[in-house]
Amino acid sequence: MISVEDWAEIRRLHRSDHLSIKEISRRLGLARNTVRAALRAEGPPSYERARRPWAVDAVEPEIRALLQQFPRMPATVIAERIGWSRSLTQLKLRVSELRPLYLPPDPVQRTNYVPGELAQWDLWFPPADIPVGVDQVARPPVLVGVSGYSRWMVGHMIPSRQTHDILCGHLRLLVDLGGVPRSGVYDNEPGLISRRGGSAKPTRDFDAFRGTLGMGVIALRPADPEAKGLVERANGYLETSFLPGRRFSDPADFNAQLAQWLEKANRRQHRALRCRPLDRIADDRRAMAGFPPVLPDPALRFSTRLGRDHHVRVATCDYSVHPKAIGRRVEVRVDLERVLVRLGAEVVADHERSWARHRTLTDPRHVEARAVMALNRALSEVATDDDQVEERDLSVYDRALGVA
Repeated sequence: MISVEDWAEIRRLHRSDHLSIKEISRRLGLARNTVRAALRAEGPPSYERARRPWAVDAVEPEIRALLQQFPRMPATVIAERIGWSRSLTQLKLRVSELRPLYLPPDPVQRTNYVPGELAQWDLWFPPADIPVGVDQVARPPVLVGVSGYSRWMVGHMIPSRQTHDILCGHLRLLVDLGGVPRSGVYDNEPGLISRRGGSAKPTRDFDAFRGTLGMGVIALRPADPEAKGLVERANGYLETSFLPGRRFSDPADFNAQLAQWLEKANRRQHRALRCRPLDRIADDRRAMAGFPPVLPDPALRFSTRLGRDHHVRVATCDYSVHPKAIGRRVEVRVDLERVLVRLGAEVVADHERSWARHRTLTDPRHVEARAVMALNRALSEVATDDDQVEERDLSVYDRALGVA
């Protein structure tokens, strides 16, 4: 058998230089029949080693008989039934070749998305320690969304997986996406989906959120990641392409770097689409629902009576409040960035939210106000004591003079 190099040279000399078979044979030192065979061949010569018989060939009829009755029977059970005492490698390979012949066809429908139809959402937990202040590090979740039609990706790190934090991040990402898809696909995140009696139902806060936006919800079955493969692949893409080699000073730095990377990622050629998400996002946004005149406010809200230490607790941290609200009921609002406390219409505390745990955050103005109030109280007590004048009992003079 000639080499591929000789085969190519023979065809070149004959087709390009128009040499005769005799001349080619003389130049290359090959037999004329070899040259003729090379010119007649449809493809280059290839060497195929003769297949050696396997020991499993002898028991193939028995394997087929078992698979015909039980197509999903494991190879180890087949080995036991046919009395196979040799290595399982050969047997497993042969069973894997034969099994598809006996399994019923299992076709799947190719998923196609129309503009504005849906987006998939998931929490990604990046394996990176993020500094959150006072020498603490954490691994907060990142809410990730992918539009089905355009494959446009959005993402934002949030402080926790509590319902209010997820929904605050969700609203921010919908604004980044540029519209409200007709439906959202979610797994069984407890803050969003509750399962009772085997049926999935959005939580009360999530229902209020999606109802304001007019967005449908598709809740997936447990342990079914394939049903939201778009966002699962996006999570893997983030972990392999965005995260390696990066350092982050705090969550804000993480979100800033993520926003810059997403801007580039959405301009890259998408392998499945054969185009860029940027090329499709305009059609996607036109088909999405617009935002309502008043956006939902999913921030955490609660009411409490302020104690004498004039601090309110949010998660594990304490935030100071102006001491004039002591003993009165205040309204607390917590979003992704701020902790706001109101006494009626007046703001009595406004703090940057802490991502670190077990901290006490005190506004210097509140400390100064407490000192002024304590001084005023002390001066008031002194003044009250000075105004009291002792009255003399005049009957002592009568007794001394013997009048009484």
